[in-house]
Amino acid sequence: MKSIFGLEQNIAAALSYIFGPISGLAVLIMERENKFVRFHAMQATLWFSLLLIVGWVLAIIVDIPVLGVVLGIILNPLLAIGSIIWFVSLAFLMFKAFSNDTFKIPIIGEIVWSQVSK
Repeated sequence: MKSIFGLEQNIAAALSYIFGPISGLAVLIMERENKFVRFHAMQATLWFSLLLIVGWVLAIIVDIPVLGVVLGIILNPLLAIGSIIWFVSLAFLMFKAFSNDTFKIPIIGEIVWSQVSK
């Protein structure tokens, strides 16, 4: 099945993950018909936005003068782990979309599925 971009749906869905929430949002805005592509675009937007927000909050806490030094010992490794989660989930979700699989991230995937399947 084709998407609005003239691409096969699995390719369009995989591309929605490539730049995290930016590409997810762009595909979500442009694709109006294909539910498979919309699902992956919305899931990419929500998942990578969540990871960005958590990363920003942790980075802000680390930058607080006294508190940041104490908590930095704990939070800096979490920021590194967050980067690993970003790249591993990016590769995994792109692979699942390319494989025509509607893989649902726990909680987020269910929310997205309920919105897309309306």
